[in-house]
Amino acid sequence: MKQVALVTGSSRGIGRAVAAELAKEGYAVCVNYLRHRKAAEALVSQLRAQGREALAIQADVADSRAVEEMVRQAESDLGPVTLLVNNAGISWQGLFQDTDDETWDRILAVNLTGARNAARAVLPRMISEKTGCIVNISSMWGLRGASCEVAYACSKAAIIGLTRSLALELAPSGIRVNCVAPGCIETDMVRVLGRETRDMLVAETPLGRLGTPEDIAHAVSFLASEKASFLTGQVLTADGGFIV
Repeated sequence: MKQVALVTGSSRGIGRAVAAELAKEGYAVCVNYLRHRKAAEALVSQLRAQGREALAIQADVADSRAVEEMVRQAESDLGPVTLLVNNAGISWQGLFQDTDDETWDRILAVNLTGARNAARAVLPRMISEKTGCIVNISSMWGLRGASCEVAYACSKAAIIGLTRSLALELAPSGIRVNCVAPGCIETDMVRVLGRETRDMLVAETPLGRLGTPEDIAHAVSFLASEKASFLTGQVLTADGGFIV
C-alpha cells in the first residue's frame, strides 16, 4: 500500500525535518503551511529533486473547512493519507494575567483544535481501510507545565489527552495514535527567547545540548514505522533528560 504522510506546519523547524525524514523513508509527503509559502515550496522542490513525491498546500489548521479541503486535495494528488503528523503549533511568552482572550483562543485553536481538525479529516478513510497512524507533537511543557507559557502548556497537555483517548477509541480499527513530547529544540521558537535563556536551558538539559529538529523527526519516524506496531497511546519524551 502506498504510504502518504500529511505533516502540518512543515515549512520550517521540526515539521520540515519530519517531512524530509518521512520522504527519505519512502512516503509521499504533503507539506502544510500557513504563511511561509516560499519555504514550503523550496522543501517540495528539494524532495522532488530527490525523486520523492511531494506537494505543498496552504491551510490554517484552526479552520476546519480549510483542513478538509487540504486533505481532499492531498488525497486527490498523492493518494489516501496513511500517516498524519500533527505538528502545527504556535507559542506566546507572557504572564498568565497578561494573556488576553484573543491570544489564548488562538493558541488553543491552532495547537489543539488544529490537531482535532486534521485527525477528523483523515479518519474516515483510515477507519474504512482499518489502517493508519497518527503522531501528535506535544511538548515536555505539556507534561511539566511552563511558567509564562500557560496557554501553550495547556494546549500541549491537551494534546496528550487527545492522543491517549483517540488511541483507545481507534485501536479496534487498527489505527495507532502516539505522541512525541520534544524538549528544548534548536528552532525559531527557542531562538526568540534570547542567548541567556538558551544557555540556561542547555545547562539544565542533562545531555548538555539543545535537541535538533532531526532528533524529533527520527522519533516520529520510529512511531510511524512497523517497529512500533504494538505501540499506541504512548508519549515519547525527547528532551535530553530535561524532566527525568
